[in-house]
Amino acid sequence: MTGKVAVVTGASTGIGRAAALALLGAGYRVALAARRQADLEETAVMAGANQGNALPLATDVGDSDSVAALFARVKAEWGRCDLLFNNAGMGVQGFLLEDLPVEKWRQVVDVNLNGSFYCAQQAFRMMKEQDPRGGRIINNGSISAHAPRPDSIAYTATKHAITGLTKSLALDGRKYGICAGQIDIGNAATNMTQRMTQGVKQPNGEMMIEPTMDVRNVASAILYMDSLSLDANVLFMTIKATNMPFEGRG
Repeated sequence: MTGKVAVVTGASTGIGRAAALALLGAGYRVALAARRQADLEETAVMAGANQGNALPLATDVGDSDSVAALFARVKAEWGRCDLLFNNAGMGVQGFLLEDLPVEKWRQVVDVNLNGSFYCAQQAFRMMKEQDPRGGRIINNGSISAHAPRPDSIAYTATKHAITGLTKSLALDGRKYGICAGQIDIGNAATNMTQRMTQGVKQPNGEMMIEPTMDVRNVASAILYMDSLSLDANVLFMTIKATNMPFEGRG
């Protein structure tokens, strides 16, 4: 994979950071995108000997101009984009559906859905025009693309929408050699899932501590998805903590 160019959003923490470090370790040149420049630079430092292949770029994925600037910089630096991991996302805690402020709803939609589209569109344009043509877009769907948690309507709705985005990208990308797939992740151990060690609300209203898995398993899955030649595509993959309540959720 040496020499391939990747863009990873949400690369400042958690799944995005783990994925970026795995890609850098595999020889990719990686643009690290998130809002906090200092955290992105910390990710780059964590890459150790591979730090020189990391390009930290403060980006607000909910702002189309910011996303356009990100991809313009990638094109100026490296001339192409072989992989986009559309990972940046957020949820809203502490609100019942009927009490969720409209501005919170819009904030989640702007980041999770609009941001994923803005990034995918920019990557699509580059992949269509570059030589050799083509590339791969991997969207972080979450298992909430299949089954909601209680009190998560904004997050769940956007993750269901990501499935439609993935299918459309995969269909429209065929003629350009652009593959699109979705990785649906359940309970990777990150700062976002730290609360699960204290208990998570279940559909029956009870609180239950849920098992988690090492986030490096997710990074390995992303590497596998992009290890395939562009005539093969993992359209959907679900990776989860083995014992977390998902198959029987509800």
